[in-house]
Amino acid sequence: MTETTPKGFASDNNAGVHPEILKAMVLANTGHTRAYGDDPFTRRAVDKFKKLLGETIEVYFVFLGTGANVLALQAATRPFHSVICAETAHIHVDECGAPEKFTGCKLLTIPAPDGKITVDGIKAHLHGIGFEHHAQPRVVSITQPTELGTVYTPEEIRRLTDFAHENGLIVHMDGARIANAAAALNVNLRDITADAGIDLLSFGGAKNGMMYGEAVVFFNADSARDFKYIRKQSMQLASKMRFISVQFEALLTDDLWWKNASHANAMAKLLAREVERIPGIRITRKVESNGVFAVLPPHLIPGLQRKYFFYVWNESASEVRWMTSFDTTPEEVFDFIESLRQAVAET
Repeated sequence: MTETTPKGFASDNNAGVHPEILKAMVLANTGHTRAYGDDPFTRRAVDKFKKLLGETIEVYFVFLGTGANVLALQAATRPFHSVICAETAHIHVDECGAPEKFTGCKLLTIPAPDGKITVDGIKAHLHGIGFEHHAQPRVVSITQPTELGTVYTPEEIRRLTDFAHENGLIVHMDGARIANAAAALNVNLRDITADAGIDLLSFGGAKNGMMYGEAVVFFNADSARDFKYIRKQSMQLASKMRFISVQFEALLTDDLWWKNASHANAMAKLLAREVERIPGIRITRKVESNGVFAVLPPHLIPGLQRKYFFYVWNESASEVRWMTSFDTTPEEVFDFIESLRQAVAET
């Protein structure tokens, strides 16, 4: 008997584990090795990251995406600082106030209709510098791809990082789906991180075929000096770290990260193309990664959700979000489209 449900389009978090990653975890489950990252699996995974992102980086593995974001920000700030982000940012909307609780920092948000922040948006928060009554801006945090599925180009990132650095700010990237962004842009990971001026990166694994595990990447090793203590104090130091590390080792081998993300992106494009052919359904956002946002008649949503679970993004507008994953198949997309078409026809 299975306890899982049929595949839906709610989130790439809902997908299972890629077979190659699961196989690697099983192979790592042999014998004993040292705990807390002092093991060959972790060393090999770190080496893989350095080949992708640069030999001078520092990499630390943690359990969760929220943990990666919070710890990265904690390493870069003091409690009197502020973090500038989009009003749609995951750190602002979906992390239950954890960034503010554990860093002590104030989040300053920028309107971002397409999910992306701009230099002008950052400028609006650069006041009261040196004034002890105001939280002091320290970090700009961007999400790549954004929470709305849009993607920053390397040039857009460089404009933000250049301006931030000129004003004494550092730039953090929430890369929970960074593989999808690189695949969508057809660029190397370095092109949208190190070479674009990013200082801190939360690198996602769970949304791209891993069971669990994220990485915090420092492009300036000096800023990582005390991070091992922050990670331990924040309860994100895994004792059996090999089971996180070996997943990253597999994900970063033979471009599996790219293949998984490219497939998810392609399924989103297919879904969007077919949705656009159905009268009465409107795509609301650019489909640039693995998310499709659409407005449909509200009375259709509950019935569709019972068969293919997904989330309502904006209840007042009847806007929904459909996410595709590394294991989404064309057949599943067409089955969903047929159900959607039938639901529309019956109204």
